[in-house]
Amino acid sequence: MPQDGFYAKVRRGLPALIDQWRGLGQGDADRLALILAETARVAKLGQPDTTPSGATLAAWAEPGAGDEIPLWAARTAAFLLVQMPARPLPNSDDEACAWAYCWLRNRDFADHESAEAALPDHLRGPLAAPLKAAWRDRQGLRLI
Repeated sequence: MPQDGFYAKVRRGLPALIDQWRGLGQGDADRLALILAETARVAKLGQPDTTPSGATLAAWAEPGAGDEIPLWAARTAAFLLVQMPARPLPNSDDEACAWAYCWLRNRDFADHESAEAALPDHLRGPLAAPLKAAWRDRQGLRLI
């Protein structure tokens, strides 16, 4: 039976986030994997030990691969998607939760309102509810 908690939705949505970036990215699979890893390093979104292969990137985009995807890869895919002129949107609630989770992990926000205001206009509606859930999840983790 699938879990319905916020973080479970994030993990289920991560492969779709990676897959959407793969679909919109320009280049073959190995080049896209290189772009993802190098962007993570340059933008300080993580420090991949190695650059993944195109096959690894494809495996991360498979449904059910959420637990295998390193956080740096998901954060970087979200970072790149948000900047695309194509203005992509999440295609499911789980994917929207993954986008919102990564949005909060990629930047430091004082409160939910500033996190929402910083979103590009086209994402404010689709990420409104997931961003609230992500903020609650983030605040809950600070209590530990």
